[in-house]
Amino acid sequence: MTKKTQTEENGNQTEMDMPDSLLVGYVRKSNAGGALKISINTSAFQDCSTYETSDGQTYVPLVISMNAVRRVIDGERAVTTVSQLQDN
Repeated sequence: MTKKTQTEENGNQTEMDMPDSLLVGYVRKSNAGGALKISINTSAFQDCSTYETSDGQTYVPLVISMNAVRRVIDGERAVTTVSQLQDN
């Protein structure tokens, strides 16, 4: 876990535990603007943990911030990250 500082409504700073994350790749809007392009680093992807479903399929759980993706879609940001939350 890492510590992240947050400002409360009363202006006080508090620390909160945030899970560690592994940077796996990036999301950006396509040049034509009609799609999101996801680029995954193969070395980082191999380091990700996986889980198996009851039908025997294996998956890599990844996260992308919805707010950050909205900013990419709206053109406020050029890129955002794709990560995996790490249990330490």
